[in-house]
Amino acid sequence: MALLEVGELGVVFTRKGRRDVVAVNGVSFSVEPGQTVGLVGESGCGKSVTSLAILGLLPKRGVRTSGTVHFDGRNLLAMSTSALRDMRGRDIAMVFQDPMSSLNPVIPIGLQVTEVLSRHRGMKGEPARKEAAEALERVGIPDPTRRLKDYPHQLSGGMRQRALIAMALACQPRLLIADEPTTALDVTIQAQILELLRELVEESGTALIMITHDLGVVAGLCDTVNVMYAGRIVESASRYELFGVPRHPYTGGLLASIPRLDQPRDVPLNPIPGSPSDTLPWDSACAFAPRCANRVDVCTTESPQLEPDDARPDHLLRCFNPLPVPAYEEVGR
Repeated sequence: MALLEVGELGVVFTRKGRRDVVAVNGVSFSVEPGQTVGLVGESGCGKSVTSLAILGLLPKRGVRTSGTVHFDGRNLLAMSTSALRDMRGRDIAMVFQDPMSSLNPVIPIGLQVTEVLSRHRGMKGEPARKEAAEALERVGIPDPTRRLKDYPHQLSGGMRQRALIAMALACQPRLLIADEPTTALDVTIQAQILELLRELVEESGTALIMITHDLGVVAGLCDTVNVMYAGRIVESASRYELFGVPRHPYTGGLLASIPRLDQPRDVPLNPIPGSPSDTLPWDSACAFAPRCANRVDVCTTESPQLEPDDARPDHLLRCFNPLPVPAYEEVGR
């Protein structure tokens, strides 16, 4: 049974005298306990806005939210602000993208971790400090008791990210949302953070939503992958299906643009033409059509629906002219 079910989630930013901006447009997916689900796409496709809408962290003014977000049977979008505050950090936690701006620069790390324990577990004084030190130790921060007195600027980027993860996991939440947690970190630290998240999910059974534009992160961590473009999911499949047989031209373009070590150094990259701003309205066309090499006439006159792929029922696809299935796959079927 799904722990989180997002149904037809929509987010529209409004401003007086300006055209409405549709950031998220009918997004639906689910997350089961112990499962890692990825939200993938270029910057501006609606990944982070989706996560903020789930947690009720979007501004109250100038934002229109629609759809449903059911967590353990309760619709988060219909809950009061005080009820959401009780749930955030305790049942659902989030690791934000930039640890330097997410941590308070004038408060020691220890106080920021113990604040979570005090708010949701009623712990104070020495027991709270001891639990905070254990939380830092669990995420691999050396000499955690001393680090409780440090300020964020005294920690490296990887240490700050680990401190954020420790805060998020202090109350052992049932769902963790990680919004590009490895951005701006070097490759070695990225690998350490991802391994840490993998171990924590396996040990505690926590469900994880991984938001990223890095397909390498997805390949090593996620069970199911949802590819987003212009506010909608255009392809959804297991990571093996997605990487083995990508069907949407956008997914194929993302994979083709990744540098490969098994190719000669003089082979040029194959980027997706255009930019994310080159879109058509989803209501009357496929938003990816202006950048798509596979587009046909119907792509600019009708809106494709997210439906099971003819070749694989568990593989969801929003495309009129998908990429072909390789011949060896057809033989295997």
